[in-house]
Amino acid sequence: MPEVPPEQTGIMDQGSSGNNTAASGVLPSEATTTQPKDAQNGAVKRNRGQTSKDRREFARKKFKERNLEMKQGDKEAQRQPNPERTEARLPKRKVALLMGFCGTGYQGMQTNPNARTIESELFKALVSAGAVSADNATDQSKVQLQRAARTDKGVHAAGQVVALKMIVEDPDIVAKINANLPDQIRVWGYVRVIRSFNAKTACGSRIYEYLLPTYVLAEPNKANVEIARTVPFHERRLPETSAEEMAQLRSYRISPEMLQYVRDAFAKYKGTHDYRNFTVTRGCTEVNSKRHIYHFDVSDPMIIDGGEWVSLKVKGMSFMMHQIRKMVGLIIMMAKERVPLKLIDEMFGSVRVNVPKAPGLGLLLEQPVFDGYNQRAANLKQGATNPVHFDDYKDAIQKFKQKFIYDAIRETEAADAVFNEWVKSNEIFPEDYSYINAEGVIPESAIIVPGQVRRIPPIFLKPGDDADEAAEAAAAAGEGGLPAEAAGASSDDEVDTKDD
Repeated sequence: MPEVPPEQTGIMDQGSSGNNTAASGVLPSEATTTQPKDAQNGAVKRNRGQTSKDRREFARKKFKERNLEMKQGDKEAQRQPNPERTEARLPKRKVALLMGFCGTGYQGMQTNPNARTIESELFKALVSAGAVSADNATDQSKVQLQRAARTDKGVHAAGQVVALKMIVEDPDIVAKINANLPDQIRVWGYVRVIRSFNAKTACGSRIYEYLLPTYVLAEPNKANVEIARTVPFHERRLPETSAEEMAQLRSYRISPEMLQYVRDAFAKYKGTHDYRNFTVTRGCTEVNSKRHIYHFDVSDPMIIDGGEWVSLKVKGMSFMMHQIRKMVGLIIMMAKERVPLKLIDEMFGSVRVNVPKAPGLGLLLEQPVFDGYNQRAANLKQGATNPVHFDDYKDAIQKFKQKFIYDAIRETEAADAVFNEWVKSNEIFPEDYSYINAEGVIPESAIIVPGQVRRIPPIFLKPGDDADEAAEAAAAAGEGGLPAEAAGASSDDEVDTKDD
């Protein structure tokens, strides 16, 4: 049998699937030209539209079909018994959980491994109350838990918002959650929100309050100034303050002139400024350090248990780590020496200096504000979502603030003299703060030089303690009058320039 050329073999194979061109007497060249153009190129002709509109409609149709198949598969899976499931599967709803807490004894709001935090305490209570199923009990991300604002170690919140997907079938779920929480953490209620609600990004602004004893504004202690002037750096110690001396300090009353100075100073923060000098050093640049402050108000003085206090309230779009505490710390330092207010403008420049952060004891998150989201929610169909605010819980929040926050701040200050210890450390180790001067200028001695090794004051030692141990403690903690930047940031001072 004669060998068939390869070209003819291909033609015969092609014809065998339809009309046999060889048998019908059609020439190979004629058979080739009668095939569709796609077939000549070896391509498979698709049964779909060729215009952009057709392709979009085709894609939408396929997407809907796949989604329908997935939903049907999920429903079927729910109907099938799961031998590992110990409870009925209940639907989750996206909610904004409204809560408050006293931060004493906690390492801040956000969950951290091996740390006692508000968020971890809340999540355990949600699981115990049945608001989070056992299937999701080991991972917060499974219920998309997120907070509106972070808080530092020991900082309080009268109003905080946590968004999550929660089981809300039980009408008593809020009471059950609170039954599993310590008294210093309370859930006020919850609001149903749209599925895309993000507690952090939907928050348009945040209001913080700082309670400040006015005695910190008194003139510098002459004995502390003398220690700083005459005693070598590593031989300085914090002297004990007697009960009589503390009573004298707490009898201080702010003058009308000083009150006006403080109000004018805090008003300088209003507007948009570069706050690089008011947060941790690492990772902070001109690009990510600008923040907008709506107002920073100072109340009239209040007498509480024989001591005088003022309430500072600041509203801003967002805040960086330690920003508010450093804003307060700078004004205290300036007020004690009546430094010209132009120094604050210098602080918004590109020169880097150390600013001491005021004690966390006095700071509390008043509430996050969701005006923008609430306005958009009002335009949605009725029942789709509700406004996120604390108006319905004002009375309960005020009682909680008085008992668990204001009283806790006052009692802790009375027992530990936290603010006096902070003032003492700054007065005895003033080397980092040479910008506190009568001219209101930043000298070269105050400017941070990258890579420069800086002295660590032994601020944690009392008379008779070991200086080397003090240096190690200061370097590890980065607290008190020593900025974390000088000693190397501690675990509580991890770089984080994200919004609060």
